[in-house]
Amino acid sequence: MANFDLDELEQQVNALIELNQRLRDENNTLRTRHDALAVERDDLLDKTTLTRSRIEAMLVRLRTLETQL
Repeated sequence: MANFDLDELEQQVNALIELNQRLRDENNTLRTRHDALAVERDDLLDKTTLTRSRIEAMLVRLRTLETQL
């Protein structure tokens, strides 16, 4: 009976080791994905800022043309 308990314990420990490794791998994958998304977000924010500035400049030019007419 004691031998059975040790075998069962060994299986449980091995299962936990495998689970731990899977979770570590998943965590690394998620961290990599998070970093990539953060870079993409920063790029999109930069593009949004540039686009906003260009649109505001166009509006100023349109208002200037409007007052000249």
